[in-house]
Amino acid sequence: MKYNSIFLFLFFLLVQKNTAQEKPFVSQGWVSDNGNGTYTNPIIHADYSDPDVVRVGDDFYMTASSFNNIPGLPILHSKDLVNWKIIGHALPKQIPVETFDKVQHGNGVWAPSITFHNNEFYIYYPDPDFGIYMIKAQKAEGPWSEPVMVKAGAGLIDPSPLWDDDGKVYLVHAFAGSRAKIKTLLVVCTMNAEGTIANNDAVMIIDGHEDEGTIEGPKFYKRNNYYYVFAPAGGVATGWQTVMRSKNVFGPYEKRKVLEQGKSNINGPHQGAWVQTQTGEDWFIHFQDKGAYGRIAHLQPMKWQNDWPIMGVDADKNGIGEPVTTHKKPNVGKTYPIETPADSDEFNAPKLGLQWQWQANTQTNWGFPTSLGYFNLYCLPLPKEAKGIFDLPNMLLQKFPAEEFTATAKMTFNSRINGESTGLIIMGLDYSCLSLKSDNGKLFLSQKTGTFDNEIKETETKAVAIVNNTIYLRVKVNKGGICSFFYSTDDKNYQPIGNEFKSKEGKWIGAKMGFFALSPKVTNDSGNVAIDWFRITK
Repeated sequence: MKYNSIFLFLFFLLVQKNTAQEKPFVSQGWVSDNGNGTYTNPIIHADYSDPDVVRVGDDFYMTASSFNNIPGLPILHSKDLVNWKIIGHALPKQIPVETFDKVQHGNGVWAPSITFHNNEFYIYYPDPDFGIYMIKAQKAEGPWSEPVMVKAGAGLIDPSPLWDDDGKVYLVHAFAGSRAKIKTLLVVCTMNAEGTIANNDAVMIIDGHEDEGTIEGPKFYKRNNYYYVFAPAGGVATGWQTVMRSKNVFGPYEKRKVLEQGKSNINGPHQGAWVQTQTGEDWFIHFQDKGAYGRIAHLQPMKWQNDWPIMGVDADKNGIGEPVTTHKKPNVGKTYPIETPADSDEFNAPKLGLQWQWQANTQTNWGFPTSLGYFNLYCLPLPKEAKGIFDLPNMLLQKFPAEEFTATAKMTFNSRINGESTGLIIMGLDYSCLSLKSDNGKLFLSQKTGTFDNEIKETETKAVAIVNNTIYLRVKVNKGGICSFFYSTDDKNYQPIGNEFKSKEGKWIGAKMGFFALSPKVTNDSGNVAIDWFRITK
């Protein structure tokens, strides 16, 4: 009897532990679900640009462009299209590795597409300098296959496949003028049955120079014997959503503008995914370009009328939808808990949180998670070709999670050679950081701010002497991405330091925040910073 009681007690503890681990994460920064059957856009106030979504059974999966951030191709999961969780990345390393072992601002993974075919997930993604790749997996969490080059060529971007009813396979894609020397047009080509080879038989289906301004980011669908291409037009920040349809896959296509800013405050509502719930409702997920915050994700109700989609609400009755702000949640047959992508991190698990990314392919000596309650980040020298900290590959960064928030970190700096530094950074085309530096056995804290215009120009405030090597660093982000910096030695009394900094987007991405660790030279025993926790609050 005694042993049965002990067994039951231990079983109860195990169940309690697992239940606690499975508790959904809810950010203190931004929550879209209002808890009353409605949601408020954006559904994710973070830089998940060029989103694409697929439903498999009762589950929705999203991926997004990741450019030079590694791991790449984030995978998010939702049960209701409003509450999302990061569940993995489809690209642990970016190829060619010799290229992406170095920082490649604005290069790498551009707008991807995610589909489900023959019980497998497929992601087609473009690298504008190399061509169109495909990876696949039996589970969205992975593991994902190694990338296969489907169509080689500079400037081939924004691929989207279509498996037709008769077994034929097609691919639609666009062109990046910076590489291809042509742009603002979409083409369709055939592929082999496996979707691994795109044939050299492309047919142009639209030239957007006439009245689209620009056209790109296509998504390929079929409905009621019509082939549909959903494509953003008019530019990233100022454009609209165009939809094309034809009874023939190669056209000719007719087109309509189906979503525009109108009188709303949502600029450039376009580029995303049409998805249908298991109850038959139609929805459109798209991005809004919000400067330093990146391209954040919105959800629009959608319906079909005369085989044309209508997105959002047609407030001015001109036949073109406008984005909604607050709306009834999708009907998925059930109600699910509120959940958001992770941002805060206690670093208690022996693996790095999925919200973190590096600026290049991860190297073994950059840092290690532990079971000791902290993440160990090592001080390493800048690469020889680096233009200052802007090109530091081993920066541990994550996206801005809200319009207004406060980020605070507890860290212990274990410097081993003179001149090592570490700190909390806001990273974009301009950057600003709190830098804790060792100088002849003493520690000094200052704010460093860099602007990038052909070359880095860096300014530094007067340094403050710090007695202990454990410190709390904080940045408060206000509307407009205005950042104020603070520090504390006891997590109670925070002192302002430095000047206000207006955060700026990166190359095709939003601003990011996180940690750096620098050494002035190569050594055989680098110093480190033990990051105890990172917390997002209001």
